[in-house]
Amino acid sequence: MGQVAVGALTIGILRITRQFDPTKTANLFARITRSIGPMMREQKTGRTNLTAAFPEKSPAEIETILAGVWDNLGRVGAEFAHLDHIRNYDPVRPEDSRIEIDKRSYDLFAQLRLDGKPALIFASHLANWELPALAAVAHGLDTAILYRRPNIASADRIIQDLRAVKMGTLIPAGRDAPLRLAEALKNGQHVGMLVDQYLTNGVEVTFFGRQTRANPMLARLLRQIACAIHGVRIIRLPGQRFRGELSEEVKPVRDAAGQIDIQGTMQAVTSVIEGWIREYPDQWLWLHRRWR
Repeated sequence: MGQVAVGALTIGILRITRQFDPTKTANLFARITRSIGPMMREQKTGRTNLTAAFPEKSPAEIETILAGVWDNLGRVGAEFAHLDHIRNYDPVRPEDSRIEIDKRSYDLFAQLRLDGKPALIFASHLANWELPALAAVAHGLDTAILYRRPNIASADRIIQDLRAVKMGTLIPAGRDAPLRLAEALKNGQHVGMLVDQYLTNGVEVTFFGRQTRANPMLARLLRQIACAIHGVRIIRLPGQRFRGELSEEVKPVRDAAGQIDIQGTMQAVTSVIEGWIREYPDQWLWLHRRWR
């Protein structure tokens, strides 16, 4: 199938999905991915990853986690079509919010919003990984988000339209991304990025006891602009709800000369993400090749 056809199909699915009840659609998509996922080659990748990461778990436990991974992935697909009107956290009416925020995270968001300083905020492919950007903007953070464009231009346009409504400044990954992100930090913005995927030219880190490579961009930006680092994660809850959590400040690692240690800082970030995933392994995207 050509790129034009795939792009048209993507646009059609998103537009059709927007016409239906988001909860029922998420349930339907989850059933579909749970059914067809085990027949796809990514199932083997996920099983291999999980078996290596959790050697203490039985084959049955691994399969249960994998089923949850496919369930979550289907829900993410359905929820993406409704990104621009997901109800964010309202402290006055928390019962009407699909995204709840604990008090400490709420206080940290307020601190970041009011301190007049830039910050680096990392996230991972947990639960619905599009929502951290929504949560940040909903709490008044002036935010610039690094994102990866789809390869198909027509699909990119509609996806950007959905993301742009409540996600702050969107900066596509590319050669000029580091410059644009550094400029955003210099302007006092809060820069957010996903940091849990393999990067061929990345720095070596240990993740679930295995060597892999992480994108060093966050730590390199920190060398240019001194600022706080926080992690943000979304946890999927029953009843089509989510909980957003902002971590305490993650302290960067420095070398003997006091410079930011790129590898050490990315290891600190990676270790935070590993801790998140250990709590909710069925909500992380185990289907990509994180170790190579």
